[in-house]
Amino acid sequence: MVWWGAGWLGVGGLGSINKLEGLVAPNPSPKRILVAVAWPYASGPRHLGHVAGFGVPSDIFARYHRLKGNQVLMVSGTDEHGTPIQVQADAEGVTTRELADRYNAIIGQDLAALCMSYDLFTRTTTRNHHAVVQEIFKGLYDNGYIFPRESLAAISPSTPAEVLAVLPGCKRGCSPRSNRGAALRVS
Repeated sequence: MVWWGAGWLGVGGLGSINKLEGLVAPNPSPKRILVAVAWPYASGPRHLGHVAGFGVPSDIFARYHRLKGNQVLMVSGTDEHGTPIQVQADAEGVTTRELADRYNAIIGQDLAALCMSYDLFTRTTTRNHHAVVQEIFKGLYDNGYIFPRESLAAISPSTPAEVLAVLPGCKRGCSPRSNRGAALRVS
């Protein structure tokens, strides 16, 4: 699995639509810049909120760094997991896969028509996406940044839940009351 470099670019998505090649002076010490753009649910077409909220700002940031001669990888895709997908598929009388296939294509075509400079626009249901996410989470877990713990949470008693706390910059045993942000995942 390659998740940075030429082997990953264009896999399952828009491919690079950047028009800046040849316009940038060589950078003797380019930085690697990952632009990890929000992943819209594949439960409906792209809308103005997508474009204004993550599309244009991310694209401007990526283009700025490309103009500076940095190596930029701008990645996103459609999120094909979760309640919004199931609810919309049920409303339309189609499978979640049929819904995701349709809206992934529509959203990808819309972003390409807007000339967004994605290097990869993909989907959360690909084998590559699954492998990359597992590698990242395993690395975070192995280094103590993600750990199982018990916590009080507002959930339905009939729904089993496992809560993982993510405390950036903390090792195992770090206090959740520290001044660092915490993200909780309930599954």
